[in-house]
Amino acid sequence: MKLKKGSLILVSIMVMMVFLVVGCGKSPETSGQAEDNSWKAVQDRGELIVGLCAQYPPFESINEETKEIEGFDVDLANAIGKELGIKVNIQDAEWEALLGGVNKGDYDVLITCMSKKEAAGANINMSDVYYELNEIIVVKKGNDSIKSAEDLKGKVVGVQTATSSEQAVDSLTGLKEVKRYNRNPEAFIDLENDRIDAVVVGYAYAATQLKNKPELKIINTPVGETSEIVMITKKGADELTAKLNEALAAVKANGEYDKAYDKWLKL
Repeated sequence: MKLKKGSLILVSIMVMMVFLVVGCGKSPETSGQAEDNSWKAVQDRGELIVGLCAQYPPFESINEETKEIEGFDVDLANAIGKELGIKVNIQDAEWEALLGGVNKGDYDVLITCMSKKEAAGANINMSDVYYELNEIIVVKKGNDSIKSAEDLKGKVVGVQTATSSEQAVDSLTGLKEVKRYNRNPEAFIDLENDRIDAVVVGYAYAATQLKNKPELKIINTPVGETSEIVMITKKGADELTAKLNEALAAVKANGEYDKAYDKWLKL
């Protein structure tokens, strides 16, 4: 029996509606959206793998006597792990490899004094801010010509590459030259030997280093904007990021954060 034209249109509309309903009912896996099992993976493994670069005291460095990694970020990571009921596995790596490593799944999270700006170009998740860091100037004692960032004009300035300090230096104008180093200790050596006029670096790091470098001094005037330090997780690891934020808030409330701060960062 032939259907009238109106009936054919009605049947077509009903078929299309069935397909739409079935399509809307697809699971995340079948619809192309990956399921977020970032927190479950940590729970199943029984440990949180934390990546850092142990070359930036007082946030993280290797104790010369014990050969253990120590610092504020290490204590913070362990406090967060305790709050989550998960063992913490600290993994040391080169700074330049950290963001790629967290995206590959080598680490669950980076807790390594990394600022929002430093991580901004990567496709990652960021936690709440856990520390605010000022970039400052270090010069030799006896150098009274540099008292602020404005005085760096016409000077040779050293800075570690791929850091918020480098971003602060790059925002300045009128510098004679910017010397870029793989690591801060190299810049300090050149400063001590009069090969550069100043180093721009994070305040906490500078204060730690100058305890054993009486020939240097800090110009405690911030260079550029304050850097907001965050934890970094893989893009899409929303559940893990949320758990880390909850744990961070808890350790700030229960005094563990202040305990680590007083031990490593209070100057």
